[in-house]
Amino acid sequence: MNNIISLFDPVSAGPLNLPNRIVMAPMTRSFSPGGIPGEDVVAYYGRRAAAGVGLIITEGTTVNHPGSNGYPKVPRFFGEDALQGWSRVVSEVHKHKGRIVPQLWHVGYIRKKGMEPDPSIPGYSAMNLEKDGTLEAIAMDQQEINAVVDAFAKAAADAEKIGFDGIEIHGAHEYLIDQFLWKGSNQRSDKYGGSLENRLNFALDIITAIREAVSKDFPVIFRFSQWKQQDYKAKLAETPTELEKILVPLSEAGVDIFHASTRRFWEPEFEDSPLNLAGWAKKITGKPSITVGSVGLDSTFTASFGGKTAQPTGLEKLQERLERGEFDLVAVGRALLADAGWISKIRNEEYHLIEAFSPNALRTLS
Repeated sequence: MNNIISLFDPVSAGPLNLPNRIVMAPMTRSFSPGGIPGEDVVAYYGRRAAAGVGLIITEGTTVNHPGSNGYPKVPRFFGEDALQGWSRVVSEVHKHKGRIVPQLWHVGYIRKKGMEPDPSIPGYSAMNLEKDGTLEAIAMDQQEINAVVDAFAKAAADAEKIGFDGIEIHGAHEYLIDQFLWKGSNQRSDKYGGSLENRLNFALDIITAIREAVSKDFPVIFRFSQWKQQDYKAKLAETPTELEKILVPLSEAGVDIFHASTRRFWEPEFEDSPLNLAGWAKKITGKPSITVGSVGLDSTFTASFGGKTAQPTGLEKLQERLERGEFDLVAVGRALLADAGWISKIRNEEYHLIEAFSPNALRTLS
């Protein structure tokens, strides 16, 4: 590996002033019984801050809506008990001079009946979904849409109140906001469906409500993806022109930073250009962007979560793109999950000490 000094340059990304360009990617951990992050969660994030991560994006945290949660033991971002837990996380990260934002999340139709906290509640989405004659997801009416918009805004306001350095909206990976954005999961005929402009309205309502609920300079990050959980080849936008029609309105509504989720950061997003998705986001909007996708490892997350170990790799391709200014920040997921000291080992060129990612890393908060 060659020296990758530009990763450690201080950077201003929108309203955020960060000591370096490395971001801890949001990764669901499921270690918060009752939705409350405990002292083990506090210590988990604190270790990454102490090692020098420039910005931590928390695992997905559910907003205050009955259908927001789709997995056991994920943390919530509402209720005094959960917010007290997050306040301790913030204090620990700030003690090490780190920066941290919560990822605000609603899973939509990914939720199935039987999930906590109320097993009787089905999923909610842009449209009704049935399987074998059973209604699995409910098409949201205006009242439900308003409730979810309000829940995101309240969560953002609470994040600012307890000292977070911004928020990230989870608009990717076939969760609720993405379900409204993607034509494959939104066949509504009202102002929230049909045309691309209409499918944007749900996300725009959320961003507008958040901007009204927080301070003018409170950073808002928006995570989006082309791929879906059920279809890795899916496209939210088939062309740069379509992507522009999505990202420019989101930018104008108040997004400060775009987090472009891909499985392999080095792959070009569209033909006739080497730019990846984060590169296109920055080019189109002029806003800072975050790249992500198998940074520092030799296989994608699908292989790792399928039981395969991922080995550390060089960062030369990443360095080249950073030096060209293609994107501004680099999100690291599994490498930081497996090795809390990954960033300090990279900084000190102690590459031989970097730990491989094993699926066993998912079983603990190391």
